[in-house]
Amino acid sequence: MNIERPETLERDELIYLSRLAEQSERYEEMIGYVKAFVKKSTQDLTVDERNILSVAYKNVVGARRTSYRVLNSIEHKEERRGNAAHKASAESYRNEVEAELRRNCDDILNLIDTDLIPKAANSEARVFYYKMKGDYYRYMCEFSQGAAKSGPASKAEEAYLEAFELAKNELQPTHPTRLGLALNFSVFYYEIKQEQGKACDMAKTAFDEAIPELDNISEENYKDATLIMQLLRDNHTLWTSGEAEKD
Repeated sequence: MNIERPETLERDELIYLSRLAEQSERYEEMIGYVKAFVKKSTQDLTVDERNILSVAYKNVVGARRTSYRVLNSIEHKEERRGNAAHKASAESYRNEVEAELRRNCDDILNLIDTDLIPKAANSEARVFYYKMKGDYYRYMCEFSQGAAKSGPASKAEEAYLEAFELAKNELQPTHPTRLGLALNFSVFYYEIKQEQGKACDMAKTAFDEAIPELDNISEENYKDATLIMQLLRDNHTLWTSGEAEKD
């Protein structure tokens, strides 16, 4: 079995290797296996396979988002101290992380557009992929400045809106995918668009619409739904101080 060339392996082997990579926290390699099994798929991914995809990119991109924020903070701190050499070092390091972030975001966005959305088998899958598309364009907004930010911001909003309309029409208010979408879309409005009123309204509406339906929710979705509802409520409370929970 040639794990150095994932494209030569069978789909089932790739899914198993993806799980091994996740369990051993080798997320860079996990992405390679995930991309290969997505490319070999002739139909939509299962829910479990979608979660594997999500975990792989979330960990790789999430680690770099954290690195970027830390380095950006250090860079500004060194600038305030007047230490030009240290500021230059921090800036150079931050630029490296930014380039990695951009490559990984471009990678998953291309996969979503070319392989995942075209094969989406149902509304739930389409909501999942459009939400993911919005998320990764939102992450690109975090490290884009000035005019360069408007492109990914526009594409993020477009993807979120597509998912939002589908979710409202096709998914129950307590469905974890619909609630997760409301959580992340509201964070987008608050942090990227800086539209606090719209963000708060979206979070509150999603929470209020889900409350009456909790008695009808399936056991398998109850834990995820109530967790996301708590995050929505926390954000609604905390946004006045700018400290929001997000994915």
